[in-house]
Amino acid sequence: MNGSSLAGLRVIDASRVLAGPYCGQMLGDHGADVIKIEPPAGDETRTFGPPVNAGGAAYYQALNRNKRGVVLDLNREDAREVFWRMLEGADVLIENFKPSTLASWGVPDPASLCERYPRLIHCRITGFGDDGPMGGRPGYDAAVQAACGLMSVNGEADGPPLRLGVPMVDLATGMQATIAVLTALAERTRSGRGQLCDVALHDCALSVAHPHLANYLWTGKTPARSGNGHPNIAPYDAFDTATVPVYVAVGNERQFATLCAQLGHPGLAQDPRFLRNVDRIANRGELREELARLLAGQDGRKLAESLTGAGVPVAPILDVAEAIATPHAAHREMALSQGEYRGPGFPIKLSRTPASLRTLPPLPGEHGDEVLREAGYGDAEIARLREAGALGPPR
Repeated sequence: MNGSSLAGLRVIDASRVLAGPYCGQMLGDHGADVIKIEPPAGDETRTFGPPVNAGGAAYYQALNRNKRGVVLDLNREDAREVFWRMLEGADVLIENFKPSTLASWGVPDPASLCERYPRLIHCRITGFGDDGPMGGRPGYDAAVQAACGLMSVNGEADGPPLRLGVPMVDLATGMQATIAVLTALAERTRSGRGQLCDVALHDCALSVAHPHLANYLWTGKTPARSGNGHPNIAPYDAFDTATVPVYVAVGNERQFATLCAQLGHPGLAQDPRFLRNVDRIANRGELREELARLLAGQDGRKLAESLTGAGVPVAPILDVAEAIATPHAAHREMALSQGEYRGPGFPIKLSRTPASLRTLPPLPGEHGDEVLREAGYGDAEIARLREAGALGPPR
């Protein structure tokens, strides 16, 4: 047993693609024993490349470290019996099966798994939930972005709606799923009972539509796209300089006064049009013109450094390669490397029980025999299951 915070926790990750695997990886990073179950064809993200190496695509590997891999053909009854037995010793199940799939396995109600396994935390990730007008529909990140208004507020004011450049819905859902698992585990320490965690991409997408959804619920006005600007704060926007574009993120009056002073125009902060944030929002066009003129001749990197030092959040707009190459990203250990593996670092830094890279993303079925032995199967039984195809095509 390792010394990580979730050591001793057994997680069955039977999910695919992004949200579920991301949740499983976060639990694994902090010490849980995560067993990834894949169908014979594998998690489809193994092919989401390039880049791809022998372990699969970078996309797959960034979501599946610190897991052990098992292949089960759950279309077969004998493979499902292995799955049910594995759940007997599990603390957590993460899955994103279709309701019809579970029903065909004799599980008409997902909540019934917690009746069959009373201590199990069953984390079920779906597109829209299992009931309601849209219940049971499949959900992929971009489609849910479209359905939940996120695309409608992303893009230039006079341009079309745009997909967010990262799969924010899937990532947010994976994070919420992790929170759901941890809160259910905390409650289990008191009750001794597991429960179903119902986590839907739809709900998570609406929950992160901030501040646009909150603004609408207060005013009844449909939010519009504002490009790089912010609907509630000004100046909060991107500007060109003589070198690189910068983002100016002023959150209060002190920061605005400091910005104006650093740009050599302290009186701008006393202009009645820009005195308070509400004034600056009302006159954001004029404010943008003033700041664009003052910033146009500046060295963006030097200006960002001096303004940040003065307490004003300003940053050069970097690409991904530049961002991960900064000394600070290196200091925070946000790029992991081991053998051929490359992946994002651990965002949570615990002082006593930090996350660690213990095992690389598994090859398909890499740990099948050892996991089945732990579930009580003998070598002869494993050989029979393998020959029958329950563990994927016979070798």
